[in-house]
Amino acid sequence: MYLAHKRMPQRTDRELVDAAREGDAEAFGTFVRRHQKRIYRLAAHMLRDAAEAEDVTQDAFVRAYRALDRFDGRSEPFTWLYRIAVNLSLNTIRSRKTRRTGPSVDDPRVEGAMVETRVTIGNPAELTSDRQVARMLAEGLDSLSETLRVTLILVTVDGLSHGEAAEILGCPEGTVAWRVHEARKKLQTFLEKR
Repeated sequence: MYLAHKRMPQRTDRELVDAAREGDAEAFGTFVRRHQKRIYRLAAHMLRDAAEAEDVTQDAFVRAYRALDRFDGRSEPFTWLYRIAVNLSLNTIRSRKTRRTGPSVDDPRVEGAMVETRVTIGNPAELTSDRQVARMLAEGLDSLSETLRVTLILVTVDGLSHGEAAEILGCPEGTVAWRVHEARKKLQTFLEKR
């Protein structure tokens, strides 16, 4: 007799967090794998430093795991995790002794922007030009206030809705919309001057 093998439906984030809260470490591992790249990308854009972004990413998941019993379910688990990562990133920025004047030579944002370019373009002159544009964009992001930069990263880089960003940042959706508009306007002005 032939038995059709059915795939188990993929568990939602909420189901994974609930299972992890009940002691299922594998469920939390799945949650980590599902969101690790996004949390790292968020931290890299906020911190402009690959090593710090890795530390914040790891710390965000450790803190989330330790706080599983305090997750009240009023927000989505990924929103809760993002809020933890944003707060850790902001704390890291505030704790720096000296401020950076621009992106480092190995800025993870520039390298991230170059990944697809390397696959599709083989011309070294075009790669150099694309790298300069990516650096200019990173510098433009750095010129924004912390509030505008974080909001713009959440919405345009990570692709969150205004509602999701508002929940993470603890502000109204209208404020998020204004911040995104203002950040884009300032970024455009910055780039036009270059």
